[in-house]
Amino acid sequence: MESHGSSFSSLQAYFLALSQTPTRLSRRACSVSTSFDEVSRVRARSGPYMQRTLRWFDLVGFGVGGMVGAGVFVSTSRGALYAGPAVVLSYAIAGLCALLSAFCYTEFAVDMPVAGGAFSYLRVTFGEFAAFLTGANLVMDYVMSNAAVARSFTSYLGTAIGVSTDKWRLTVPSLPDGFNQIDIVAVFVVLIITLIICYSTRESSVVNMVLTALHILFIAFVILVGFWQGDWRNFTEPGDPEHHPSGFFPFGASGVFEGAAVVYISYIGYDAVSTMAEEVRDPVKDIPIGVSGSVILVTILYCLMAASMSKLLPYDMFNAETPFVAAFRGKSDGWGWVSNVIGVGASFGILTSLLVAMLGQARYMCVIGRSSVVPAWFARVHPKTSTPVNASAFLGVFTAAIALFTELRVLLDLVSIGTLFVFYMVANAVIYRRYVAQGTTDPRPTLSFLCSFTLTSIIFTLIWKFAPPGNPKGFMLSACGVIALALIQIFHCMVPQARKPEFWGVPLMPWIPSISIFLNIFLLGSLNGPSYVRFGFFSALAVLVYVFYSVHASFDAEEDEFFGQKNGESHMESKEIEDLGLKV
Repeated sequence: MESHGSSFSSLQAYFLALSQTPTRLSRRACSVSTSFDEVSRVRARSGPYMQRTLRWFDLVGFGVGGMVGAGVFVSTSRGALYAGPAVVLSYAIAGLCALLSAFCYTEFAVDMPVAGGAFSYLRVTFGEFAAFLTGANLVMDYVMSNAAVARSFTSYLGTAIGVSTDKWRLTVPSLPDGFNQIDIVAVFVVLIITLIICYSTRESSVVNMVLTALHILFIAFVILVGFWQGDWRNFTEPGDPEHHPSGFFPFGASGVFEGAAVVYISYIGYDAVSTMAEEVRDPVKDIPIGVSGSVILVTILYCLMAASMSKLLPYDMFNAETPFVAAFRGKSDGWGWVSNVIGVGASFGILTSLLVAMLGQARYMCVIGRSSVVPAWFARVHPKTSTPVNASAFLGVFTAAIALFTELRVLLDLVSIGTLFVFYMVANAVIYRRYVAQGTTDPRPTLSFLCSFTLTSIIFTLIWKFAPPGNPKGFMLSACGVIALALIQIFHCMVPQARKPEFWGVPLMPWIPSISIFLNIFLLGSLNGPSYVRFGFFSALAVLVYVFYSVHASFDAEEDEFFGQKNGESHMESKEIEDLGLKV
């Protein structure tokens, strides 16, 4: 009988595995899974199945609760630094981009209702390495975003009860700037929510629905009071006109798009809904309503809330971390109490966003564990709670550690670029999956289109960002736009679709995913240089982990599966021979 040893059974075995790295990379990096494997054989590695108890209204509740809590209460003031009062349009642009991406997520989630989200979608299209790189960025996005929101909770709670945030945090002068504010409250909140999500998904949904319903009432209150008490002049006049430009577009169109890139963190919650697909009772009906419906509803709420705050205060007077509370603080006309109400309501809204996002991050990690590119320990589902307890606990502690010392501005830049990258990859994947059938369709025309369209979008973005104003810039932008439209139309006419979705598909293929690709690239171009440095560093770290660990663990799992099947076939063959001998 043949046997297969682990690459990690001894130091000698590991060095032998490292010497075979090029061969293993060529075998595993581009290896693709199938939808059937993801929902059957791969899912079985978690042991007990997650229970299918969620309906469309649960998903809408998760989507609204996940997005609203983190969005307006964390990133509105930072978006206004780039866009001014036009941050309202920044939210609309980011919402459109999120909705187009949501269509792409929905097609995959309906066809393949598993908890892996973007990781699973890329694993069945572009292979293991692309899925791992995207999955690693996605998990880090969630950890960073949740840490940012937890620290924002401390700020809102402190201002709501009249205690300065500085008194809630400890300053350590020996640590570098941006990492020297120790936040114990944020750690406590993250750990409590970790215990809740480990207990039960169904009960977590009930808690989320109650908190979200209360939160919607609070949002309506904020919008009404803002429009009632605000001044329309704040949409065009800054508080300090000598040092800040005036007008609804004080920083021009480029400022609006830069603001859209910053506030895009507000929509990170909707993809967490797709990770619940494995626990949805009727994926074909419930997932499209849950994902797209929550994005549309939240976009409307964001725009109204941003408009409300812009009417309350000039954009240059927004508080960095608690803009809505600061909008009413210090008012002498009897409305100062509203800041306390807003602080309490925002604190509970932030809790719902943490709950949803931490549910999502654990399910991503669970499915990544199923693929064997990280230890299978993360894939285990507890038989009593039917939740991925190991992944939930590990990421909860990791998030708490990040929230302990990392400031908000450091976290948000990294989250925005990672989110846009993941959404860009999923939009590419849905086009590739529609037009390429593995083993029967030539992928070169589709890959050529995706590369050409991406390059055109990058050139357009660079011209927009760096070319000086004038007629040459307008001509170059128009030329890039015409080329991009021509590429889409030629691809649409020349390359037939290899598969049609059985239940739900992105409409107007390939136009909607292509627009999503363009918007994600354009928003990526609006981010600052340090964001790319941090993103490049983390991506390089993920590549190193894949080369030195994941590819070997994946190779071992493939070999174990092969020998397991072979031994099973040998056992069946021996049994058949034995039965035949008995008959003779």
